[in-house]
Amino acid sequence: MAALSVAACSGHSTSSGASGGASSAGSSTGASGGQQYASGKTLTMVLPADPGSLDPQLTALSATEQVDYFLYDSLVNIQPDGSVVSGLATTWSGTTTTASYTLKKGVTCSDGSPLTASTVAANINFIGNPKNASSRAGIWVPPGATATADDATGVVTVKSPSPDAFLVTDVGSTQVVCGNGLKDRSLLKEGADGTGLYTLTSAVPGSSYTLTLRKGYTWGPAGLAATTNGLPAQVDLKVVTDATTAANLVLTGQANVAQVVGPDASRPKAQKLYEQDVDAPLGILWFNQKPGTPTADLAVRTALTQALALQQLQQVITSGSGTATTSLVPAAFSLCKANTVAGNLPSYSLTAAKAALDAAGWKAGANGVRSKNGKQLSVPLYYPASLGSGGQAAAEFTQKAWQQLGAQVTLKAITDPQISSDIVAGQAAWSAAFIPLGLTSPGQLVPFVSGATPPKGTDFSFINNAAYTADVAKASTTAGAAGCPSWSAAESALYKDADLVPFADSAVPTFAKGATFQMSQGSVYPSSLRMLG
Repeated sequence: MAALSVAACSGHSTSSGASGGASSAGSSTGASGGQQYASGKTLTMVLPADPGSLDPQLTALSATEQVDYFLYDSLVNIQPDGSVVSGLATTWSGTTTTASYTLKKGVTCSDGSPLTASTVAANINFIGNPKNASSRAGIWVPPGATATADDATGVVTVKSPSPDAFLVTDVGSTQVVCGNGLKDRSLLKEGADGTGLYTLTSAVPGSSYTLTLRKGYTWGPAGLAATTNGLPAQVDLKVVTDATTAANLVLTGQANVAQVVGPDASRPKAQKLYEQDVDAPLGILWFNQKPGTPTADLAVRTALTQALALQQLQQVITSGSGTATTSLVPAAFSLCKANTVAGNLPSYSLTAAKAALDAAGWKAGANGVRSKNGKQLSVPLYYPASLGSGGQAAAEFTQKAWQQLGAQVTLKAITDPQISSDIVAGQAAWSAAFIPLGLTSPGQLVPFVSGATPPKGTDFSFINNAAYTADVAKASTTAGAAGCPSWSAAESALYKDADLVPFADSAVPTFAKGATFQMSQGSVYPSSLRMLG
C-alpha cells in the first residue's frame, strides 16, 4: 500500500487460502489442490487508486506501476522470491559505473515493430537526461547516465558519471517504451507503446482500464508465453477507492483480485480466500523544508515529532494491525538488515516539544497559537484518501496532538494522482504529509530525499541533509551488501534531523477468488496470474 512508489510496496509475500499458488513458468499446466487452470477467461482486478498518466517514466505512483507491469517489459525481472531473471535481456553484467545488456531476439512492440538496442538506449538516455525531469532518474537510471547501442549484436552499454551500488539491476528494471511512445509521449498518458504481455484496448480514467493478451508473445520470464495455460485473455482493471466496496466485490466474485486495507480485510480472511500479504511501509510522515515553510526549521520538525505518540499513531493508521518500522526498505527484502529507525527519532515528550519551540522563538499568543516574527505556526497536513479510515483517523490524531503544541493544523485528503501532480511536482502548499513509499533497495531512496527539487527533480520535501549525502557517496562506491553500513548510517541521519518519520509497517493483503497470483516487489506479478477452471 505505497501511494508513492519506485516499485510499488516492497517486502516478502506470504500466501494462504485453498486456491493454491501460481507459477510464472511457461510449463505450468494446473493449480495445486486439484484445481485446474483455464485459458481464455477475463480477469477483473481492483485498483485502489486511479493511475493517472500511464507514462512509466514520468510517474511515481504504485497504481500506475501496477498497470504498467502489464504493458511494458524490462531488461531483467525480479521474481516473487527476489531473484533476478531474464527479461528483455538474455545476459547482463557490470560494475558500479558500467552495465551491459544483450537483448533477446524476436521481441516486438505492440504495433508489431521489432525492438532494437537503439530503442532501449534511447529510453535510458531519456531518463538519465536531467532536462526531462523523469521521476525514474536516480531510481532506474542515475542522473547523467548515458547508453549506446549496437543493433547488429543487440548490445546496450550504459555508463554512469557517478557510482551506483545497484546499477545493473536498477537500469535493468527500466520499463522500456517503444519508438512511437518515445517520439510522442502524449500517446502514453492514456495509452501504451511497449513490449508487454498485454496491450491497452480501453482507458476510462477514474473508472476502468481494459487489457488484452498479446498473441505471439514468447519472451516472458521463465519461458512464459501468451499460450501459457491459465493466462487471462482479458484483464479488466476497475478503480475502486473504497475498501468496503473492494472487499464486497472479491467476496461476491465480481472481482477476481483485490487489495483490501483496514478492518474490511477481516471478511475475506474469514472466508479463507486466496491471499498474498506484503510488508508495506504504510505510515511515513514527511516534513516540507521548502524555504519559507515553518517545517524548514529543525526545531519545528523536532517538536512536531516529539508531540506524537508514535506507537499509538502506528496502531491508528493500521487499524491495530501494524508494527514499528525498522527501515524504509523492509528487512525481508533488503540486503541491508540493520534497524535504522530505533533510537534515531526524537522521543515523545510534549513538554520537551513546547520547550524546543520556546527556545527557537515560537511563542504562544493569547489564542494559544504559536508565532515567530509575526508568522503563525500553520501546518497544513495532507494525507492520501487511499489510506481509508485509518489514514483519516491518523490525520485527526496528529491534528489534535499538534494543536496541543500550539500549531494551527488544517487537514486535506488527496488522491494518489494528486500526490504526484501536487506534492511531488511541488505545487501544493503543504507542511506535513503522510505518504507511504515503497523501496526495494536503499539507493532508490536517494532522489526522493536529496538532489534536485521540483520541478527539476523528486526531492519534493526539499531535504538537504549533509550527513546523508556524505554517507550515500561512500555507500555508492561499493556494490551489494558490502555497502550496507554506509547505507544504514545515511538513512539514520534522516531520522536524527526529523526529515521524515517512518512509524508504521503493515502486512497489506491482496485477495483472489477464481484466480491465483504471486506478488513481486509489492505488485501483482502479471506473468503469475492464472484463472481457475
